Amino acid sequence: MNIVTEAKLQGQPIDEKVRTRPVRMVRWFIIVGLLLALVASGLVGFNAFRAHMIAQFFAHNKPPPANVTVAEAKSESVPNLLNAVGGLAAVHQVDVTSDVSGRITKILFTPGSSVKAGAPLVQLFDEPDQGDLANFKAQATVAQLQLDRAKQLAARQFGPQSTVDQAQATYDQALAGIAKTEAIISQKLVKAPFDGELGTRQAEVGQYLTAGTKIVSLTDLDELYGNFTVPEKDSAELKVNQVVRISVDAYPGRTFDGTITTIEPQVATDTRNIRVQATIQNPSHVLKPGMFASTTVVLPDKPPVITVPETAVDYTLYGDSVFLITEKKGDDGKTSLTAERTFVETGDRINGRVEILKGLKAGDRVVAVGQLKLQPGAAVTISTDPPPPIPAHAPRY
Repeated sequence: MNIVTEAKLQGQPIDEKVRTRPVRMVRWFIIVGLLLALVASGLVGFNAFRAHMIAQFFAHNKPPPANVTVAEAKSESVPNLLNAVGGLAAVHQVDVTSDVSGRITKILFTPGSSVKAGAPLVQLFDEPDQGDLANFKAQATVAQLQLDRAKQLAARQFGPQSTVDQAQATYDQALAGIAKTEAIISQKLVKAPFDGELGTRQAEVGQYLTAGTKIVSLTDLDELYGNFTVPEKDSAELKVNQVVRISVDAYPGRTFDGTITTIEPQVATDTRNIRVQATIQNPSHVLKPGMFASTTVVLPDKPPVITVPETAVDYTLYGDSVFLITEKKGDDGKTSLTAERTFVETGDRINGRVEILKGLKAGDRVVAVGQLKLQPGAAVTISTDPPPPIPAHAPRY
């Protein structure tokens, strides 16, 4: 039996039975919506409660004070130094050569030895010149005899004066030949021009040596030049006889003193630098020409400035800063220490300390060790450990 037939049998209209279905569906949707709203409000309330509790937890859960090492900013006079780089050069250095060409017959030196000025080094073949010298000496002897005889005859009125003059000219020509030949012979004996140390030998016995060919190097190590350049803005502070300290990589931690002897009178147009030359005494011969040298010019002292240890300064792209220790009173009346980041203007760094041109005053306490674990306003306690000592030598990597 279908629905229509059943309805007819009961005597009820068909339309009334069909209209009851939409009412039930609306009621169901309302109930589901209320349940969803209740669940959503519960979630929102739970999240708000959780955020409140988290904030309350962190508000009452402050981290313990950080233990840091503190240093005091000092007002002190620091050395006024001008740093530059350059190189060393010998005051006397030469490549020993021969003035004339010839074959080497003797080598009279030992490579690497020290020699005095005038010491013979190389002998070239000079036997023909020695023969010419003997010939001119013989001519000079005969010319001397003829000159003496002509003078005696002229004194007794037995000979003319022209004979004396001719004999004198002949004798002078013979002496000139002797002097010229001796000069040629001396050129073929190569000698050291000054005291110094010889280098490696560049010639061999039997080699035909052309004029100007290098035989050996000769260097005087007792005195060296330190050549360096400085920017033109610093040229006004340079004066002759100022002290210069030289350091080289071969002897780390050791300095050698010298004095400025020459200041170039003009500035280089390409680099805008001025060339300076210092003279350095080198009695122990440890410095060598050609060494790279770091130079420091000692200038007159500056007025006292504020300094702090290098470890206290934090260098960033946003500026240089330090953590300044400040005292703060709490609600309970107790005093606590906090570290506040303070930006400063720094100057030169000398002997492990930094000049503070602006931002601090004498007596201020700054964090020297432990900045990495700090945030601005963080509570700190002062460690009993002293600040790190200044290293005797710069670290080498």
